[in-house]
Amino acid sequence: QVQLVESGGGSVQAGGSLRLSCAVSGYTDRWYCMGWFRQAPGKEREGIASIYLATGSTYYSDSVKGRFTISQDNARNTLYLQMNSLKPEDTAMYYCVAKKYSCPGVGRLNDYNYWGQGTQVTVSS
Repeated sequence: QVQLVESGGGSVQAGGSLRLSCAVSGYTDRWYCMGWFRQAPGKEREGIASIYLATGSTYYSDSVKGRFTISQDNARNTLYLQMNSLKPEDTAMYYCVAKKYSCPGVGRLNDYNYWGQGTQVTVSS
């Protein structure tokens, strides 16, 4: 059973940076797609970034492309989301997600079997 635990959220001013981490346990091979979703108040949960662990291929939503970077640390079994040039509209609860096999782009809610509990990011103007 894959388990995901996010950390690194917090409050930051617009233009600032944060790095989210997701500690991953319970998987035995690299045939997994892992990613990040977020949900802002009053909005639907949206996929923003994903990475296929076996190849390192990455995918981003248009809303974060060029500002956010998803990466993996194999030795630490950790997934990261480096967020730069943050905007107030990036304020949301951020979730780490995982599914077996390849990434369907950033994917949709039902594409992912495993979810973390989330970490809050607040960007003030």
